[in-house]
Amino acid sequence: MTDDTLTSVHLVTLGCARNEVDSEELAARLEAGGFRLVDEPADADAVMVNTCGFIEAAKMDSINTLMAAADLKDQGRAKAVVAVGCMAERYGQELAGELTETDAVLGFDDYADIAERLNSIMGGQAHQSHVPRDRRTLLPLSPVARHSGGHTPVPGHGDEYAAVGAQAGEAYGARVLRRRLESGPMAPLKLASGCDRRCAFCAIPAFRGAYLSRRPTDVLAEARWLADQGVKEIFLVSENSSSYGKDLGDLRLLETLLGDLSRIDGLEWIRVSYLQPAETRPSLIEAMVATDKVVPYFDLSFQHASGPVLRRMRRFGDAEQFLGLIDSVRRVAPTAGIRSNFILGFPGETDADVQIVEDFLEAARLDAIGVFGYSDEDSTEAASLSDKLDRDTIEERRAHIADLADHLVDQRAEERLGERVRVLVEEVDSDGAIVGRAEHQGPEVDGSCELVASDVLDFAPAIGTIVEGVVVDSEGVDLIVKVTAS
Repeated sequence: MTDDTLTSVHLVTLGCARNEVDSEELAARLEAGGFRLVDEPADADAVMVNTCGFIEAAKMDSINTLMAAADLKDQGRAKAVVAVGCMAERYGQELAGELTETDAVLGFDDYADIAERLNSIMGGQAHQSHVPRDRRTLLPLSPVARHSGGHTPVPGHGDEYAAVGAQAGEAYGARVLRRRLESGPMAPLKLASGCDRRCAFCAIPAFRGAYLSRRPTDVLAEARWLADQGVKEIFLVSENSSSYGKDLGDLRLLETLLGDLSRIDGLEWIRVSYLQPAETRPSLIEAMVATDKVVPYFDLSFQHASGPVLRRMRRFGDAEQFLGLIDSVRRVAPTAGIRSNFILGFPGETDADVQIVEDFLEAARLDAIGVFGYSDEDSTEAASLSDKLDRDTIEERRAHIADLADHLVDQRAEERLGERVRVLVEEVDSDGAIVGRAEHQGPEVDGSCELVASDVLDFAPAIGTIVEGVVVDSEGVDLIVKVTAS
């Protein structure tokens, strides 16, 4: 039963799964501070938009969402629209000055006191937005020194230093500062925040900060809490999961953590996201394949395949090395899912470099491929590089590789005909179709499985059930699976 006298807040989450974790921390803080969360923006006294600041399209989506929320004020119910998240942190005062329809722009340092901040804003007090700073400078340069001494607020880490009585307690072995906003059987779980790499095209380290691992006790406590909430699959997220533990003195800590997570009752699947190819060591591949409950899924951040372009990007590897890494995965897990992203049109890229990407993709047989056109990002090294390509050339190359990628992932799905798969049931759509994901399919972006009954099996699996079946058809990247067991 809810108290309708409490001020209501609707949280909108844009961008990646890491933002979803941050939103659920904000939700817990708001509830602990006396606010009531509502599902519909039209029912809210305040709308809080967790923005994305990654690329230009994501920033425009954030701005459009804030403008739409501001329209609710004109309709009478909403009294405040507040921006939080990556774009708010990245631009601060600049965003507040340009988007006057928004009542406040809050940075990461405001999260620990988010209820107090929102109360003040709802009371009509003006909020002075922050001047953005390079958050990499807020933690020691040495990774192993980052967990000693003072504390810098890091979204999604549960901030054990904040005196907030949130939803968990002693039973989980550590405080869990999180309130689920979704009810599905999958939930993201943050391993770490920030990044120490210096990719020339990426602004994320500057506004997310230096790499900071969460302690294993905190990760395990949150995983147990999620399992008690009915979650069957946890999706381990960070800017760079393969670096987990380096600031805790153990670069192989992820391998140990996966084993500990697999022993949690109620959890069925553990999925790891965003691995740097240069850091994907043999012991990690072995642990991901051999550890019970860890699904054979490898999210490898290649970004390109041409060695010279990768050097200009301040990254490592080339097509030959990447194919070797893929082969090392498939030797021990032949049906593993492998996905990656690619940037086309980086400064200095030639037609020959694009051909290398094309040849690589045809040889790699990836299950999911994201393709992006390069664009300058503020305060990045790439923005100042020479040999820039014009927008038409970038779009032409992006579209060409995207079309190829669509064809290749469809072809890869066809290769799975006859394969036995396990599928996590996630929804029953409006037409009654039962839909889920196989182990090789990541959440939201990697395709799905539609389940059909066999002649010998009663078929009514509940959401959150894992069923077994055989792939009998494909529709693009999506699979049709005939269920044989549950």
